[in-house]
Amino acid sequence: MLGDREPEVLLRGGIANRGHVVRIGDTVRRPLRATSAATHALLRHLADVGFAGAPRFLGVDDQGREVLSYVLGDAITPPYPPSALTDDALVSVAGLLRDYHEAVSTFDAGAFVWPASPPTPAAGEVVSHNDLNLDNVVFRDGRAIALIDFDLASPGSRVWDVAGAARLWAPLRPDHHIHDARRGRALPRFRLFADAYGLTGADRDRAVDAVLHNHDWSYDIVGTAAARGHAAFSDYWAGGAMVRARETRQWYLEHSDLLRRALT
Repeated sequence: MLGDREPEVLLRGGIANRGHVVRIGDTVRRPLRATSAATHALLRHLADVGFAGAPRFLGVDDQGREVLSYVLGDAITPPYPPSALTDDALVSVAGLLRDYHEAVSTFDAGAFVWPASPPTPAAGEVVSHNDLNLDNVVFRDGRAIALIDFDLASPGSRVWDVAGAARLWAPLRPDHHIHDARRGRALPRFRLFADAYGLTGADRDRAVDAVLHNHDWSYDIVGTAAARGHAAFSDYWAGGAMVRARETRQWYLEHSDLLRRALT
């Protein structure tokens, strides 16, 4: 058991654990979950193979919280810094994701209970991160250096993660929902991400289909949590996310040919 000697500093981040993730010195404390054992095994594997782009699992503290190493840098939270929205930053995210997939490719996930996996055929190839939102990527000196928040990681696929990351980082959505320098550049940035990751052959076509499925899967998690009374998700859903999700889904359906051409 790990004790606490320094003051707790609340960390701003995602929605699921809002208000419950703190920094103590050079560690981060987070709530345990039913699938935490799987996540901890994954993080141990990443450490064992020398992947530097993820926190280290250090144990459980005397309050029953998982203890992770603190990754020095900046998670990308609103208002987004312009440096994280450049094409160079996008390329660095793609490279980090490719390196993660290479590191996790030798991990045996079969012995563990995981969160819900992506739908077939996007499940079972590797343990995908599944939640590559901007606030789950840590930057240092203008480039992505680490992935954090592996709570949703589960057996998935490389293409699934590429689609999910591109959906959020390009971003792939109607222009009126983009309020920064990325507006009007969704399609070329989609191509840039796929190229920087090294996506080839039929995987490029599969990535387009995966964008829609990833969108539906992700917002089903949000909507289900909101319906079950999760306060932060309820606020997010009622605060415009439901409308944005519906409009973005329609945008995918109407622009699937353009998305495919962007990757050819």
